Amino acid sequence: MDNAFIDKIRIYVKAGDGGDGAISFHREKYVSAGGPDGGDGGRGGSIVFKIDDGANTLLSFRYKRKFIAERGENGKSGKMHGKNGADVIVRVPKGTLIKDPETDKIIFDMASADEYVLCKGGRGGWGNRHFATPTRQIPRFAKSGTKGEEREVVLELKMLAEVGLIGFPNVGKSSILSRISSAKPKIANYHFTTLSPNLGVVSQGEGRGFLAADIPGLIEGASEGLGLGHAFLRHVDRCRLLLHVVDIAGTDGREPAEDIDMINKELERYSENLSSRPQIIVANKVDSADMDGEQVLAFKQRCNELGYPVIYVSAVTGEGLDKLVRLTSDTLETLPPITVYDAEYSPEDEAVANTVGVRETIVRRENDKYIVEGEWLYNFMGQINFDDYESLNFFQRVLSKNGVIDKLREAGIEEGDTVSIYDFEFDFVY
Repeated sequence: MDNAFIDKIRIYVKAGDGGDGAISFHREKYVSAGGPDGGDGGRGGSIVFKIDDGANTLLSFRYKRKFIAERGENGKSGKMHGKNGADVIVRVPKGTLIKDPETDKIIFDMASADEYVLCKGGRGGWGNRHFATPTRQIPRFAKSGTKGEEREVVLELKMLAEVGLIGFPNVGKSSILSRISSAKPKIANYHFTTLSPNLGVVSQGEGRGFLAADIPGLIEGASEGLGLGHAFLRHVDRCRLLLHVVDIAGTDGREPAEDIDMINKELERYSENLSSRPQIIVANKVDSADMDGEQVLAFKQRCNELGYPVIYVSAVTGEGLDKLVRLTSDTLETLPPITVYDAEYSPEDEAVANTVGVRETIVRRENDKYIVEGEWLYNFMGQINFDDYESLNFFQRVLSKNGVIDKLREAGIEEGDTVSIYDFEFDFVY
């Protein structure tokens, strides 16, 4: 596959840490007991995803896969607040899914909003002026800034085209798209000319129209990764309507009726939901076909059996293309809106998301205690209010969901035994 097209990639993102609070005391000539005046640290920059309307590939991530936001500035004397860190804007094509690489769950669909904050910057620490009390007038300490969130994510592009042109290589999909829209795809008479999906806006005036995508040619076995088709099948996932282009003239020696069944079989193997999408059969190359021949008759009979509407067109002469556009537009008006994927990430997932690499949990026994450790646990513990009943229940659900309870059982824990997780202790209850 041409490396100029990238539609799935793994990246690392880290929000900026918060700046530290300052330890400072007001000193001015003739002013005694100026008191603490340490300013607060600035907030760390966040990682913000935004839509790039001019992009239809993740090519910009080919050489840059790390995005690290600016750290907040430390507080200064004179109660001066540190400067906030600048946010990092990560621009992606509309329709990009942000997914967790370990579970493949969808974190956010960039079709549902133009902006999404994935990682929040750390909070700035308080300066020592916040810690002055009547009994502690000279606080010689301040609070450090908190860490910014970090994680690895997979970006997966699923285009927002309402209409997808599918079919074997060299059946004329790119030619048809170039005639009905403003798209200018590369067109030539050989297999796999199209190495990336081409998008085109089909306008009908008065604000009417639709977005169509020419999906690279499928071949038999595409759903199993053969050829180029498998890499691009995800781009028809959102399409409300499929234009199934068939070479009615059998230019490459194939049977048009068999082509329909073969492509549909690949769609079904890839996704049953996708194979059930409405289709219009676009019989191309009528200018060079024998319309009364056995091949065409067999094709017509198969289309009748399947119940698909058929439009006969020629991308060369333009015959039937206006009719195709009208039928496509009218059909779209009867179909449900474009698919937007719901987030599959639960609050329990999100609570421990900011752990890069393997989420390791260590359980060991020391005397009568079971000690549980792990970097993700250490970070997670800071989110829990152990004096709050609901927060404690949430804590328990996260432990269970991430296998901590199972590991304790494997280690031989029994009811009533003590569990210690970073100085928080509780009795184990089945």
